[in-house]
Amino acid sequence: MNDEDLQLIPRTRAEELLAWAEAQGLPPVPEEALWTVLALLELGGAPLHEGFPELGSAVLEQLLHERLHLYVQPEGDPGVYGAAVRLLIDHRRAVRRLNAKRHERLHAEAEWQGELLGTLLRRPALLTWPRLYTLLLRADGVDTGDPDAVRGWLEAFRERSPEERTAAYAGLVAAGELDPLPEADGEPAWGSVHLLSIGMATDGARRLLEYGLMQRSYRNLAALTALGAPMPDELSGDFEEFEAVAEDGALWLSGEWTVPGLAELLVRGYPDLAPEPGTAELLAYAQERAGEDQENPEVAED
Repeated sequence: MNDEDLQLIPRTRAEELLAWAEAQGLPPVPEEALWTVLALLELGGAPLHEGFPELGSAVLEQLLHERLHLYVQPEGDPGVYGAAVRLLIDHRRAVRRLNAKRHERLHAEAEWQGELLGTLLRRPALLTWPRLYTLLLRADGVDTGDPDAVRGWLEAFRERSPEERTAAYAGLVAAGELDPLPEADGEPAWGSVHLLSIGMATDGARRLLEYGLMQRSYRNLAALTALGAPMPDELSGDFEEFEAVAEDGALWLSGEWTVPGLAELLVRGYPDLAPEPGTAELLAYAQERAGEDQENPEVAED
């Protein structure tokens, strides 16, 4: 992939923003958190002005309440993401892209929604497979910076029985990493329905990223073609090749936000450990639930 042509991955201005914050004497924000915030804002469709995302209430809610918990699994305080958003808000005010009233309102919204993010990250019902396996790897003390160690742990985990894997998931609750998962509709905690929902969330989150990456690439390609530049090889043939490149980009980003390379390993090397339901599985589940509702009409009406 010639990413200089496709430009799938956002080129954020995180370093410039951090330099501005230091010059202003503002509290430091981890560069990784700031880069993640800027990238997800752009990939989520936030308009850019001179390379910086423009902010509004809907944009902040989408980022802090709907998107971040799909992708990140911080080792430390999740409050760094809210701090990164507030730094961006301060910068947009300083360059006169926000008036005083909007600046104050967005700051308050970023404050409480940033705090809520910590709660969202603890909810088992909102997990994706990369986030769950990141927690499991850390719980077992695996060096997540060592690809061989990560792969070796996955090989060993594959050898565990379904009951042992369920016990490992539940162990994250016992260790205080996640909140308890209540039973729903008679389904046990960490049962098939919950694991199905994790697979669905993982697939949906990755497709959101792929869509955002392709949209970003199209915008940059429009500028290239206006200058008479040739189309990149990935777009000169079948559309499937471009989709494959976008999937590669989405998997890379998902790894950067959890454990490097983990998302790709789960999809392409260990799909049995992180199943994502296809159409047949979803239809079977829907038919099963419909049959249960017919057998228990009182429950269905509730």
